Amino acid sequence: MNAETASHPLTVREELEQRERSQLAPFAAFSAASRGRLHPENECPFRMAFQHDRDRIIHSKTFRRLKYKTQVFLAPSGDHYRTRLTHTLEVAQIARTIARALSLNEDLTEAVALGHDLGHTPFGHAGEAVLNLLHPTGFNHFRQSLRVVDILEKDGRGLNLTFEVRDGIVKHSKGKGPILAETPELAAVTLEGQVVRLADIIAYVNHDLDDAIRAKTIQASEIPARCRRVLGETHPQRINTMVTDIIKESRRDPGHLRISDPVHEALVELRSFLFARVYESPAVYSDFLKARRLLKEIYGYFVEHPSELRSKYFPGYLERFDFTDNLRDFIASMTDRYAFSLYEKLFLPHPWNIK
Repeated sequence: MNAETASHPLTVREELEQRERSQLAPFAAFSAASRGRLHPENECPFRMAFQHDRDRIIHSKTFRRLKYKTQVFLAPSGDHYRTRLTHTLEVAQIARTIARALSLNEDLTEAVALGHDLGHTPFGHAGEAVLNLLHPTGFNHFRQSLRVVDILEKDGRGLNLTFEVRDGIVKHSKGKGPILAETPELAAVTLEGQVVRLADIIAYVNHDLDDAIRAKTIQASEIPARCRRVLGETHPQRINTMVTDIIKESRRDPGHLRISDPVHEALVELRSFLFARVYESPAVYSDFLKARRLLKEIYGYFVEHPSELRSKYFPGYLERFDFTDNLRDFIASMTDRYAFSLYEKLFLPHPWNIK
């Protein structure tokens, strides 16, 4: 111990940062080396930067609302269907398993995973499609997630997260695109952020498949034969195969994320099967069309009554933005049940109470 250390004892955070450097891989993201926050602030004496970010996300109002937002099946009556919140937790669990096995930063990985879908609309991708159509500059949930953490949370002050978490959030999505980002501008700058991108698809293809079987939209026997042969016959087997493959392949090439060709091909085929038989199936898609119409009518109502949005529904501290941005933020923030309730209030007649 040198004289400087003796006279200025390390904080708990600094001790944890030293432990990170001794335990994590050299290509991991280290908390003490973060590129910083949007706005400078004094760091917590007990929590490292990415750990602090994770806590801020968990305690946010937007995170709590995820429990009432659709994953695939709109407002399901069964207790075991996934919501946007349970999806988020499954992504975090899968991502942390991979990160730990590769000696990456689990705090950063978990923070990105927990924040990646904060910008999702009610009714899942049905809501996203409506706002993308109606809002003048379009809409996608990953940019909205960044807007949530940068601006909308904490009464318009945002969560002031680190660059690495914000970067992972805005680059997690792939839609029908490549599972592994093929160009630098699409890939998170950290391996931890790239792990979340993989964990996201592993989680949703497996739990959406599980929910579709539970809803009797498909039968397990209809899953493509190659997918069942390569990935497994059951939900746990498929997740284990994908996670194990990524860990083994990536450990052979330290500092890079890898997935074997057979597992990658089976995963792509399984995703295509879900789009064809579940997401775009008449049983699911018909409800999506109803949800889109509901949100479109709510959007149109406030376009015709702009003062009502700001006087009754939207906080005054966000009036510094354009009305159309306020309206987008308002609709994107809704839970499914709030959207149903608001639609009923705006458009459905109520019987008079005669007293």
